[in-house]
Amino acid sequence: RAGLPSGHMPGSRNVPSASLVGDDGTMLDPAALRATFARAGVDGTRPVVTSCGSGVTATILTLGLLRAGLPPGAVYDGSWTEWAGRPDTVKETD
Repeated sequence: RAGLPSGHMPGSRNVPSASLVGDDGTMLDPAALRATFARAGVDGTRPVVTSCGSGVTATILTLGLLRAGLPPGAVYDGSWTEWAGRPDTVKETD
């Protein structure tokens, strides 16, 4: 996002929302979703907060968690726009 530093929140995992849908544009079946989340280290044993650039596509991730049978956690609606804009937050760049 213009005017914001690059990076990510500490402890975050990258699961692009596009990885939750098939070639036909529909959401993957529950087993495939669980496998996608598992590859990112999300297995339902720890709380999840979904985020993105502005909070919109984070809702797709939450829907994917629900469809996969995993605890949905919460949506951080401020997402990276809010986090990166605050001087008191840690931004990781690795």
